[in-house]
Amino acid sequence: MTFTLTSNDITDEGVLPDAQVKAKGDTSPHLKWSGAPEGTRSYAVTCYDPDAPTGSGFWHWTVANIPADVTELKTGASPNGLPPGAVEGRTDYGETGFGGAAPPPGHGPHRYIFTVFAVDTDRLDVTPDNSGAVFGFNLHFHTLAKATITASYENTGLG
Repeated sequence: MTFTLTSNDITDEGVLPDAQVKAKGDTSPHLKWSGAPEGTRSYAVTCYDPDAPTGSGFWHWTVANIPADVTELKTGASPNGLPPGAVEGRTDYGETGFGGAAPPPGHGPHRYIFTVFAVDTDRLDVTPDNSGAVFGFNLHFHTLAKATITASYENTGLG
């Protein structure tokens, strides 16, 4: 069985909808996954922009400790619709929760990689104060499989 990720809101290789853009909706997308490998004890979700002009990309969302029996997050789950026990980390905006796309005007298209990780432990040692790098470090040692959807968005500066 293959670990897969789908969404009612975003399409792989599509354009990120306005609802997931910081200035237009700032809403976390629906995500649904299936086919996690044996031994999965929890899930984590990230959204990362590798094209941000920072030298290290930009973390838009980090969630860990999603119970293994949860295989879907509804649109707008961040911040108040996550399952009990889930922990959202700090985005590179400096805020906890989902932070929508906001590339600099005229910088060209940016990719937004939404990833669900199948994790081999019930709980990663992360807190709401932790950055995406800390979440990523912990995930590096505990990921069994991952599934992604990548959408793009460009801020043309035209409204």
